[in-house]
Amino acid sequence: MLHHTGTIDDSGDKENQNPGGMGNSLGRRTRSDFEGDNNLTLGPRKRPARTDPLVSHGRHFGRTIHAFCRPFALIKEGISRHLQMETGVFTASDLTENEIREHNIFKNLLKLSTGLDQRVMRASEQELHYIADMIQKGAACARSDDTKGLKSAIIDWITPKDGTLSPPLSRNIKDNRGWFHYRTGQLLCPPTLDWTDADVRKCLRSGEIVVSGDQWPAFLYENEKINLENPWDGLLQGALLVSAFKYIFTSPSSVESQDTRATRAGNADLHGMKAVTTASLAYVSTLVRFSLTSSAVFSRNDKTTDSERFYGSVLGFLELPSETSEVEALLRWWNRQEDIPSPPPRIWCSEDGSASVMDKLMEWRDNNLHPQE
Repeated sequence: MLHHTGTIDDSGDKENQNPGGMGNSLGRRTRSDFEGDNNLTLGPRKRPARTDPLVSHGRHFGRTIHAFCRPFALIKEGISRHLQMETGVFTASDLTENEIREHNIFKNLLKLSTGLDQRVMRASEQELHYIADMIQKGAACARSDDTKGLKSAIIDWITPKDGTLSPPLSRNIKDNRGWFHYRTGQLLCPPTLDWTDADVRKCLRSGEIVVSGDQWPAFLYENEKINLENPWDGLLQGALLVSAFKYIFTSPSSVESQDTRATRAGNADLHGMKAVTTASLAYVSTLVRFSLTSSAVFSRNDKTTDSERFYGSVLGFLELPSETSEVEALLRWWNRQEDIPSPPPRIWCSEDGSASVMDKLMEWRDNNLHPQE
């Protein structure tokens, strides 16, 4: 049985309410209805919902520091490790190689925003969960936006100049990419395999040969070929990587021209990024690799693309102490390529004293109505 308590409220009777919330008299508007508004204007623009700045920092974190880590575990262990080192329980020299790497990621996370380090150190368990969730949300959003953009843009970059792909590739459907198309398969094939061999292509397409994430593709190399006498020669200098890096960190228009047509700051400029990082190279390599595959949805646990293992293998290799000199040379090369420009400041014509066409029309009309004698 339904029970009703309290007074009767007519607000639920829609038939007895004035339509549109108008005044008592249908068709009449009060003076306040006309103040600052009329039927020919759109009215005040709806204010967009505020997003926690941590989400924006999370986007940068995923692109340039680490794409696949679990922020809450990273922060909790980082705080514990920091406090134990502060109290002398152990020193940095007592940490393992993996712990040093994790702690460096933790310290870089704290540098994302002014005061974030103090906030993290004083935060409750609940607030730490919130901070970690915002960082993870930002990283996931950035990855989603970047994969969506690259899926279409990469078709232009792999199409021969003044030529076409045969058969053509769709910008929005990936079913015929990967091993099923000669060009994408050629770029994805490890340079230690011979893609021109029909038997190799057949085995890759049938799944007899499975390429895991630690088998790096040919597109990582400058000429899509490995120099077996010096495998570092041209590594991570491929044209697709350069284009994708500019697309993500500078602007899509900067891919084709040094003079960017962007009217707002790029991701690098927004976050004060002055130099290329090893993590950003691993990130871009991972997304380019995914864009060339036939997989429709990016998933860190997808065993077909094996993206997380690929990312980890590239980043882990670049952080090996034995590769320091080559990595430093590589980053110098990239920083020469990526002289990240800022868009020029905009000057509104109305602010610099320039007259508009409408100003000239009004001036002309005024002169015609009141001709000078």
